Amino acid sequence: MRIKRFLLLMMVGIVALSPFSVVAASATAPKDEVIYATLQPNGEELNMYVVNSFEVEEQEKLVDYGNYTNVKNLTDLSEITKEGDEISFTTSEETFYYQGDLENKPLPWDFTIHYQLDGEEVNPEELLGQEGHLQIEIETSANEDVNSIFFENYLLQISLSLDSELYQNIEAGEGTIANAGKNKQVTFTVMPEKEENFLLEADVTDFEMEGIEISAVPSSMSIDSPDTDDVTEDFETLSDATAEIDEAVGELADGISELNNGVSSLKNGSSDYQDGITQINNGSADLISGSKSIDQALITMKNSIDQDVETGDFSALQDGLVQIADGLKEASDGLTILKENYSQAYQTLDKSINAIPANVSEEEIQGLDLSEEDQRVVDKLVSTYEAVSTAKSTYEKVSKAFEAVTPTLNEVSSSQNKMASSLETMAEQIEAASEGMDIQEGLKELQEGLATLSDNYQEFHAGLKEYTNGVDELSNAYQDLHNGIVELEDGTTELEEGASELHDGTTELADSTSDLPDQMQDEIDEMINDYDKSDFDAESFVSDKNENVQTVQFVIKTESITQDEEDDEEEETEEEKSFWDRLLDLFR
Repeated sequence: MRIKRFLLLMMVGIVALSPFSVVAASATAPKDEVIYATLQPNGEELNMYVVNSFEVEEQEKLVDYGNYTNVKNLTDLSEITKEGDEISFTTSEETFYYQGDLENKPLPWDFTIHYQLDGEEVNPEELLGQEGHLQIEIETSANEDVNSIFFENYLLQISLSLDSELYQNIEAGEGTIANAGKNKQVTFTVMPEKEENFLLEADVTDFEMEGIEISAVPSSMSIDSPDTDDVTEDFETLSDATAEIDEAVGELADGISELNNGVSSLKNGSSDYQDGITQINNGSADLISGSKSIDQALITMKNSIDQDVETGDFSALQDGLVQIADGLKEASDGLTILKENYSQAYQTLDKSINAIPANVSEEEIQGLDLSEEDQRVVDKLVSTYEAVSTAKSTYEKVSKAFEAVTPTLNEVSSSQNKMASSLETMAEQIEAASEGMDIQEGLKELQEGLATLSDNYQEFHAGLKEYTNGVDELSNAYQDLHNGIVELEDGTTELEEGASELHDGTTELADSTSDLPDQMQDEIDEMINDYDKSDFDAESFVSDKNENVQTVQFVIKTESITQDEEDDEEEETEEEKSFWDRLLDLFR
């Protein structure tokens, strides 16, 4: 016992007589703060203390500030004086440490931890030894009552160590899972100015868990801008490609517009042609009726010529010939008007058909790189364009039949005029012959001529009937063709609208991607600026009176949920003792 007291007195004497040089009090020595906080398993704060460290070159008397409930020298046995929030001490080492305990000092972050077992929320103290499907939800948010500089500039790292023998099928969502000996280390990261919600799931047997560790350090690393040349070149290629697509779609839209204009002209021409052929068909009945009357008149004249010869009265014959000639002229005039109407309708139709463009090739359409929605529009264009091409091809095949109508009408009209002229001449000759009373030979020739004329006219009448039947069939068939052209025009109009919308879309796409490389670089720069805290200057967490603070760090841990929790606490207390505490324990 006396030896122990002697050693103690000797050690104190050595410390007391040491040749330290004392200088004036200073509050400007570089200082670091490490805040240690313990949380309950649910995230509520339990206690907090701060380890302050100072870098000095020689013995100094320093003043520090903090509303500590208790202070402890962790470096040597020198005295630390506390008056209010002013802490004064004299350093004796190049690095001086002291601890200050804080009460009711909130952290810059709020932590809320929920535990669920098999889908039901459970208090953490009730989980020990349980088994089932475990869910741990960790929420982080800003504490508005604390200086926001820590929330805005500090990065949080949340770590859970899980015994692989107890935990299986671990899922961490936004976290990373790594092996750490026989344990699984699950880590979540919270960037500055972010509030997060993390979820960990696992199947557990005989539940116990070490405390959740949370470290908070300044995100003070400088982030260099990455080399984006290759990516920029790719985006430039994309931008050029979208511009080319827009140009190609513009040409496609122009071609579709031209096609629609041609089909619209085709519809107008077809409508005019339909009206003309309908008029021709409607006039066919009158034409056949008039021709039938002429045919009957010729037959009547041929049968009655003998009676006229016996009586010597040829006036009725003469009048009949004149009437037939007038009827033929009238029919010829009708055919002439009919020919003119038909010719005009046919020219309009032919011009419209030939106006259909043929400058959109299948290779050009297939060469476009389009979205699925745009491809449907183009597919509709292809089917519509094929229908237009089919209509044009069909017209080209039957165009000769259309061309033959006008010459036929010309020929028929000319023939009727010739017959009318012959009948008028015949009537004049009968009149002249009857005045000379020498008409027997002439009448005989007239009888033969009328018989021949009647027979020929019957053949002409039969051909005329066939022609009008053909016109009737053409009129009925053309109605279906015209209806198809109308539907075609509706389709091309809709197609033109779709192509216009498609072009608007590709133009918008081209405009939005034209400066894509610059936009990408701006986004990268903005993201780097958001996380680059290299210009951050630390501030004291304990007191705003403290100056020359180099770093402030937070070490936070929840209480463990284990069987030997008390033993662990005793071991931690033992580890926290300084060299001098352990030395003094030798004499206690």
